[in-house]
Amino acid sequence: MSKTKTELPEPDGAGLAENAALTPEQLEELKSRAVKADENWDRLLRTTADFDNFKKRAAREKIESAQYASFTLIQKILPVLDNFEMALAAAQSAKGDKLAALESGVLMIQQQLKSALVETGLEEVNATGQPFDPNVHEAVSQHESAEVAEGNVLQQLRKGYKFKDRLLRPATVVVAKKPATSA
Repeated sequence: MSKTKTELPEPDGAGLAENAALTPEQLEELKSRAVKADENWDRLLRTTADFDNFKKRAAREKIESAQYASFTLIQKILPVLDNFEMALAAAQSAKGDKLAALESGVLMIQQQLKSALVETGLEEVNATGQPFDPNVHEAVSQHESAEVAEGNVLQQLRKGYKFKDRLLRPATVVVAKKPATSA
C-alpha cells in the first residue's frame, strides 16, 4: 500500500475529533516537518544577519576608501613639499650666483611634482595650435590671426588637465579667427 499524499489535520480546527486519532506515521511526519521548519527558520535568520553584516561592512569600506583615496598621492607629494621648503630657505640667503642655482632647484622640484602627478594618472591637455575642441578647451576670446588657421587655438592662457579618462580642468584658450579684410 503506497501513499501518494499524507493526510494532515485541517489547520482551521475542523476535524478535531480526527486529530486525536493521528497515526504514529502522521505524528512522525509532523515532527520531522517541524524540525525542518525550525532548521529553515534558523538558516534564514543566519543568512539575513550575514547579509546585514555584509551591507554594513561594504558601507564602512566605501567610506574608508573615500576618506583615504588621496593617501597615495599625498605620499608622493610630501617630498616635493620638503624640497620647496628647502628652496625657500635657500632663497632667503641667495645672493649673486646662488640665484641661478635656486632657479635650477625650483625647476627640478617642478619636474618632481609633475612626475608624481603623472604617476597617479594626471595628463596635460595640449591646446596650442590644436583645433578648438569644446570638450577639452574653454575659449575666453577670439583674436584675428593670419599665422594660425581659423578655429585653432592661438594661445593657451591656462593649462588643462585630464585625470585618467576624465577631464579635470579644461584648457583656457584664445581661438584664432580670420583677419578682417580692409576695404
